[in-house]
Amino acid sequence: MRNQYNLKHERKLLYVVQIKTLPNIKLIITWAIVILQLITMSQTMNAQIQPAQNWHMPDLSNIPLQNASSGDYTEIKDSIPIRGTEFLIRVPNNWNGILLNDLDYRRSADSQRNLLLLKKGYALSGTARRPERLKNYDPAHEIHDLISVLDIFESVFGKPKKTIQLGCSGGGTVTLAMAEMHPDRIDGAIAGCASTSPWMANTHLDGLFVLKALIAPDLPIVNLPLTEPEISNIGKQWQKAIKEAQKTPKGRARIALAITIGQWPAWGGPGKAPIPEPDPNNVRDLQESMYQSLLKLLPSKQTFGTSMLEQAAPGQLRWNTGVDYQESFANGDTLYKVAVHKLYDEAKIDLKKDLKKINSFDRIKADPKAVKWWSSPGRTHLGKPKVPLLRINTSGDALVYPTMAQGYKELVRANGYSDFFRLVYVNRWGHCSFSLSEWLAAIETMVQRIETGHWPRTDPESLRKLAHSLVSDSEARFYNQREVKAYNRIWTPTVQDYLGQNK
Repeated sequence: MRNQYNLKHERKLLYVVQIKTLPNIKLIITWAIVILQLITMSQTMNAQIQPAQNWHMPDLSNIPLQNASSGDYTEIKDSIPIRGTEFLIRVPNNWNGILLNDLDYRRSADSQRNLLLLKKGYALSGTARRPERLKNYDPAHEIHDLISVLDIFESVFGKPKKTIQLGCSGGGTVTLAMAEMHPDRIDGAIAGCASTSPWMANTHLDGLFVLKALIAPDLPIVNLPLTEPEISNIGKQWQKAIKEAQKTPKGRARIALAITIGQWPAWGGPGKAPIPEPDPNNVRDLQESMYQSLLKLLPSKQTFGTSMLEQAAPGQLRWNTGVDYQESFANGDTLYKVAVHKLYDEAKIDLKKDLKKINSFDRIKADPKAVKWWSSPGRTHLGKPKVPLLRINTSGDALVYPTMAQGYKELVRANGYSDFFRLVYVNRWGHCSFSLSEWLAAIETMVQRIETGHWPRTDPESLRKLAHSLVSDSEARFYNQREVKAYNRIWTPTVQDYLGQNK
C-alpha cells in the first residue's frame, strides 16, 4: 500500500513518499523530500528542507500524515507517537516567517483569534490536551510534545524566521518553562494566566487553612477525593459552613482575613461575576465580594485544579510547614488589610489572637516524593527566562491568582533577568478571559521586542492604544494592578527537594 500526501506552500510542492514494503521483510520507511522551485521564492523558503536531527523528533514512519489545503493555507493534522498527542499545523500562503506555537492550538484553531492571525500571515501550530490529563498531568511531557511539533514543522516547512511560544492556563505554564529551558527553540514567549503548580497549590492552601483554623476545623482541605458522591458532600459542607459564617460579624471578618492571607482576589472566580467589581475602599462591598467569590472557590468537583496536581505526583503536594501567617497577613493587599482591621473592630474580636491561633493550628506536610516529582525541570519554574517573556494576567483570576504573576516578577528581578521580562494586567473577571484585541496587542508587543531587541512601551495606556489600533471594536482593559507587599509563596527546589529528602 502506498501512502502519499502533497503539501502546497505558495509555489512550492513537497512530496513525502512512504515506500511500499515487501512481505516477510522488516518495515523500511524513508522520507524523500523533493523541492520543486517553480518561480521566484522568498528567501525564507529558499533553503532545502532537512529532517530535524535531534531526540525530540518523533518516529513518523508509520504515520500517513493527513493534510488539507483550503487555498489560503496548508494544514497538517495528526498525532505524535508514544503519548498519542494530537497536533495541528497551519501555514498560510502569505506566511510572514513567524510561527506561533500553542499547547491548545488543535482545539482552538478555528477561533476568531487564530483565524485572524492566520489571515495576517502567521503560521500556527500546537497540540491538544490529552484526555487523561486530569489524572496524569505532566507539563514536562507537554513541553516535549510541543518541541516535537516544532521539529515536525521545521522538517516540512523549514525553520521559521522567528518562533513565539504562547498559551493560557496550562498553556501558560509550559510557556514559562519553554522560555526558561529552550531558548534554542523559541525567540519569545507570551504566558497568559500561567500557573507554577507548587505555588498555586500552596497559595490555594493558605486561604483554606485560615478558614479551617477559624471556621470549619473538621472539614478537609487536602487529599480531596475526585469521586462522587464524596467530593460533592465535602463541597456541601464547606458551603454550609461559609454561608453560616457570613451571617455574623465575626464570620465576615474571618472570611476577609482568609482572602487577605491567601492573597486571593476579592473579585474573581469561574463563570460570570456574581456582583460588580467592588470599590476596595468600601469595606461592606469589598467583604461581600470576598464572600461571593469564595463560594465559587471552596472545595468541590468544580475546583479540582490543585487536586489534579496531587493526582499527577506520587503523594500530597501542598505544605505550610514553616509558614508564619502573621507575616503572610503583613504581606497582603493594603486595602484588604484595612478592611480586615475594621471588620475585626466591629466584631469586637482580637485579630492578633486569631493570627496566633492560625499559627498554632496543626500544619500540613507535603510528601517528599511529591515535592521531588515537582522539582524536575519543566514541572516548576525558576524565574530565569532566557528569551523575551511577556506575562499577562486578569485581575479576577481565582485559579491562577494575579499575585502569583507578581511573585514570578519578584523572582525574575532577584535573579537578574528583568531585561527579558514584562508583566501586564487586564482588569476583568475570570481565568484567561482576554479579549481579541488584548491578545493581538500582546503578540504585536512580542514581535516588536524580538525584531528590535528592545521592549516597546508596555504601560496600560500604550497597550490600550495598540489594542484598539489592531481591533477597534474589541474591549481592551489593560490597567495598573495594585500589587501586594510581597508574594508569600515563592518556591524554587533545593538539592534536598530534588533528592526527595526534605521531611
